Parts: sequence; structure tokens; C-alpha cells
Amino acid sequence: MPLSDKIAALNARYRHHSANSVLQHALQSPDIGRLALVSSFGAESVVLLHMLSVTRRDTPVIFIDTEMLFTETLVYQQELTERLGLSNLRIIRASALEQLIKDPDRTLHKRDTDACCALRKTAPLTRALKGFDGWITGRKRFQGGSRTALEFFEAEPGTGRIKVNPLAHWAPGDIRTYMEENRLPRHPMVARGYPSLGCIPCTSQVGSNEDPRAGRWRNREKSECGIHFADGKMQRRGEDA
Repeated sequence: MPLSDKIAALNARYRHHSANSVLQHALQSPDIGRLALVSSFGAESVVLLHMLSVTRRDTPVIFIDTEMLFTETLVYQQELTERLGLSNLRIIRASALEQLIKDPDRTLHKRDTDACCALRKTAPLTRALKGFDGWITGRKRFQGGSRTALEFFEAEPGTGRIKVNPLAHWAPGDIRTYMEENRLPRHPMVARGYPSLGCIPCTSQVGSNEDPRAGRWRNREKSECGIHFADGKMQRRGEDA
């Protein structure tokens, strides 16, 4: 069966199912294959990580350490991994040689943010996903742009992999309720005005009346690091993790 037909069938079958149901099926179905969850351990990541810990905690969890992350994110990642009993965490980074060649003075983010993200995020993730048939993301429709029509299952352009989005239909209130009901710890920087977190040089505080992602690559057209694509191209603000 062509991948497009398989994805259409999956979305039709699970259209009215819960996030947990979608996640459980995705992890158990031989039709989908071997999956990894890719997590930033950011502001809302704990929800999907908790679901995974209840469903199948030995699922590979890939965390991209750009070596430019906030210390609070690194500590939060360690604490959540231990608390949730995630037994297959895989921390990935850009190779030392690639960094030496492309960003020897660690200023690439000032000159070319897309190239920096490609070096520190996209390339390591591409390598890490080899051998997997798909991956699980925490993207949601309420994040706007091209995500307003996001389905539970989608094809990743150019790879033949399936992307699974269990939280696609959730609203912000669902995130808050789940965290409260399960007494899940929040990322410590959310309370300090960082509702969306990335690398230190490209993340700033957000005002109460601003879009939650306004602090990512502020005053630039860029709004995606590049690990998610639309039609094979990096998404930018207006198209719109």
C-alpha cells in the first residue's frame, strides 16, 4: 500500500480517538514500524513524555543537545527522564568535526540562523532517525499556520517515514489540565516569561499579550529550526515547535 493511502486510512480510523489511543496504536502497530519520540524537553514536552512513560517507557526518546541550550533545560531533561523512568534516552549532538569546520568561533547563529540550526539540529536528527520508520512529535493545531490542518498521521517528505502527532487536536487548556491532573513539573523558565524555549542566543522573554512563540528568533522571518518541513522546505512565520 502506498504511504499516502496508509496515512489516509490511519487518519480515517483514528479521527475521533484520544491522544493516548493514537499513541498506543502507533507504538504497537506493525504497519507503522519502529518509532522514536523526538523531544525538546521544553515548555509542553512533559505531557507527551508522560504519556509515553505510561504506554511504553522503553521507546527511544531523542533529545537534541545543541550545546547552546539553557542550563535549566538540561537540568529539566535529567529530572524528567529520571522521574518518568524513561529508559531509552538518546542525547545527540553535532559532530565535533562539523562544528570545527562550520562554526569554529560559535558565532554562526549571528550570521546565518538557518545554517546554525541545520548544523546543530537538523543534521544530527537526520542521522539519529536512520533505522526508524517514523517519529512522534508534540506539534498541535493551535500553534497556527500550516499546523491548523495537522492530522494524527502524516508523511515526512522525501524520507518515506511517518510522523505521528498524538496531540494534534489538543487546545492550550488541555495541556494545562493534563499537567495539573498528573502533577507534572513545569519547565522552570515558563514562569519567567519563556513559553517557548530553544537555544539561548535565539530565545527571548515574551510579553503577556504576545504570541507564545514571539520570543523565538525575534525580529526575524524564521520561526522553525528546520526539523519540521512543509513540502520539503523549512517553515517560516506565516506558514507555520
